[in-house]
Amino acid sequence: MLKPLLIEIGVEELPAVPLLKELKNIEIKYAKILEEYALLGEFEFYYTPRRLVLWHREFKTSQEDSVEEFFGAPLAVAYKDGEPTPAAKGFARKCGVTLEELSTANKGGKEVLYYKKDVKGKASVELLPEIIEKWIKSLEFGKTMRWGSASEKFIRPIRWVNVMMEDELIPLTLFGVASHKSTFLHRIAKFGALDVSGAKEYFEVLKEGGVTLFPQVRAEKIRADFTKIEADSGLTIEIDEDLFEEVVAITENPTALLGSFDEAFLRLPPEVIVTSMKEHQRYFPVFKDGKLINKFVVVSNALTDDFTEVIAGNEVVLRPRLADGLFFWDNDLKRGLSTEGLEKITFFKGLGSVTDKIEREEKIASKLFDKYALDANKDDLTRAVKLAKADLMSEMVYEFTELQGLMGGYYAIEQGENEMVSTAISEQYLPDGEDSELPSTPLSAVLAMSIKLDTLLGLFSVNQIPTGSRDPFALRRAVNGILRIVNEYGFSFDIIETMKELSTEYETMDLEKLESFILERVKRYYKVNPSIIAAVLASGERDLLALGKKIEALNNLVNSEGFSEVSATFNRVANIVKDLDLNAEMSVNAELFEEEAEKALYKRYSAVNSVKYESYEEELDALLGLKPELDTFFTNVMVNVDDKSIKNNRKSLVASVYKSILNIADIKEVSV
Repeated sequence: MLKPLLIEIGVEELPAVPLLKELKNIEIKYAKILEEYALLGEFEFYYTPRRLVLWHREFKTSQEDSVEEFFGAPLAVAYKDGEPTPAAKGFARKCGVTLEELSTANKGGKEVLYYKKDVKGKASVELLPEIIEKWIKSLEFGKTMRWGSASEKFIRPIRWVNVMMEDELIPLTLFGVASHKSTFLHRIAKFGALDVSGAKEYFEVLKEGGVTLFPQVRAEKIRADFTKIEADSGLTIEIDEDLFEEVVAITENPTALLGSFDEAFLRLPPEVIVTSMKEHQRYFPVFKDGKLINKFVVVSNALTDDFTEVIAGNEVVLRPRLADGLFFWDNDLKRGLSTEGLEKITFFKGLGSVTDKIEREEKIASKLFDKYALDANKDDLTRAVKLAKADLMSEMVYEFTELQGLMGGYYAIEQGENEMVSTAISEQYLPDGEDSELPSTPLSAVLAMSIKLDTLLGLFSVNQIPTGSRDPFALRRAVNGILRIVNEYGFSFDIIETMKELSTEYETMDLEKLESFILERVKRYYKVNPSIIAAVLASGERDLLALGKKIEALNNLVNSEGFSEVSATFNRVANIVKDLDLNAEMSVNAELFEEEAEKALYKRYSAVNSVKYESYEEELDALLGLKPELDTFFTNVMVNVDDKSIKNNRKSLVASVYKSILNIADIKEVSV
């Protein structure tokens, strides 16, 4: 039999971020537990800041009856001289029956003791208390707390439990709270509990009581409000999706409202205002013609027809936040960008202070500037490096750590630094994520690379190498950032030679480990068939820029029509030359040719090899275009002839073709 089942766990307001992090696991964990109890069926999960709700339109009222089978020892072991052995007696005890009730069965070609037991399914009412407790305790929200006299922990105190199968209460106690056929509405609608007659009435009761239970409906309501505000005002709301999800999670009756603040605060950098609104108040910034204005949008949870006081209250709350920001801004401007005090801040044990880090970054930046022959003023780069960490001493960055670098750029402008310097300072941490913007100038790019490289080299020198998922200093992200910069600006960067040159400032350095770490990031960075990356790496290429271009070129050709046939030919080429030392010079003597096929291959290869190609893709395409000549060669020419000089000459010809391709990739490594 199937009946509707409602499970509601009422809590004090849940913090949004931990809830959202665990959200993807909540239904998975519940389904796994239901499967364990043989009660798995379709269900839906809903949440508000005050409740976690599971809803089954149809739930099994009991487990299905089942059969349990038990297999024991072989008969030859179970009985000796017709008498039961301890093995037989033990098996009977295990099954809870007498020896006479046991039978036999064939298993693995042997006759063994056997017992079959019919198991009647348990009623769901008996199992649900255990299921619900197991589910709740499986949820991982990070920090937990105790309350009252309870010894158990949860993210927030559990205040009520309502479990109903149709209109029947399922009695249970969770964290010391007994279940009742009641729920709580929006606090403004009713402060205390409200009795509910059954599972189906529950949804109407919540709706009438100002609670929008379904997260998707709350999200749609907020977006509709945003659209209306924009249409009515001609303004644009900047929607941060992470913030949007938080707002959905912390409201039961959302209404988006437009508020304002004093125009005097617009003297602050826009990022300060936006950060203050988002981080502290969960407000959405508002723009007009692409420019931040003195408006904001707050999503209220109030249950009212007049939001005047709600808007005014939020405006009052925001003012001191912005006033603090303006206070920090003015104080920092009076002080100016200064590195004084950074010598007292330890960067990392064994790597000195932040001042020491700056000095190392300056040396790296200088070498990279010369290496890439930047069309810029080297003094600007030096100045940017020296001032890049200065905003760490500012009051603003102390309050808003996420604005480091960016604030330094603003302060640099205010104290008269030129645009190249201020831009480089503000972009020093870019890119800081997969979808992050890149530095906008080559000079900014070199500064950003220098910072990432010092962190990478420095931490490897003191053996702080990421292991497993552990990467507290984001070294993997640093390598990804270097890869993106290299590819964007066309910076050649040999991870063996360049790292060797840059590592002279560090006491100890395992460059082989560093190379392996970087190559591992390369394998994960490019979203292509892994064998393509393996093929390019097998060529011995270690320049990050060239690696990227070769991977792209090979990927395009591998995905083109007819590559499988081409691959078969060049795998044969690889097989013929597998015993040769490909590092040696390949000498081909045209006078030793006897067959037209080898002459034609040599002539065509010489023509292809003499061209200077614009891209690796063109070169690969031309080399792989030797397939017809190679196929004819393999059909008409015997390589392993008795005459050693002719045999070696033919092998050298085939090896020359293979070596030219191997400069880009080892084709035999590609699997399609």
